[in-house]
Amino acid sequence: MNPKGGNRSVRKTKDKLRYALTELLKEKPVKSITVREIADLVDINRGTFYLYYKDIYDMVEKIENEMLEEFNEIVELRVENSKSGSPNPILADVFTFLADNADMCIALLGPNGDLAFVNKLKELVRERCLYYWTEIYNANSTKYFDYFYSFFTSGCVGMLEEWLKNDMKESPEDLAKILDLMIMNGVKALG
Repeated sequence: MNPKGGNRSVRKTKDKLRYALTELLKEKPVKSITVREIADLVDINRGTFYLYYKDIYDMVEKIENEMLEEFNEIVELRVENSKSGSPNPILADVFTFLADNADMCIALLGPNGDLAFVNKLKELVRERCLYYWTEIYNANSTKYFDYFYSFFTSGCVGMLEEWLKNDMKESPEDLAKILDLMIMNGVKALG
């Protein structure tokens, strides 16, 4: 078995490890989680864990990097293909991605989460937002962008937390529509 490969058993084992990590992050900070706890929770031996990760921090970093890479690909593809003026298509894809990764989002946004990851995600969105705003809306000035962006990201994170807390009752598309209305009405203030 090639631990670096992408075969089904490797994916299944990594999914189990990820599940254990998210469950433990609900209870305590990453610095308090041990490899033994993760292995015991999903009934694997510690050696299997070490086939994939050096330690808990390496595991968290690799999972976060995979998520950031996938998130970036989704947003980049959508931005390149969308000139409609509405952020709704991008938001729908983003909320679908977040729903698909709800377990890790809940863990990373929770009290034992990783603020650095949230900040990396915000910065990635910021870069895309600025591009989108200047290209789509022909905005020449970024004078008020930082204020708008701060308002936007705080609102998005708050909406995401509320959505996850309420078991994602609304579909990603419905949440995107709600946020799209808020953004499109809020963006008028940037004029």
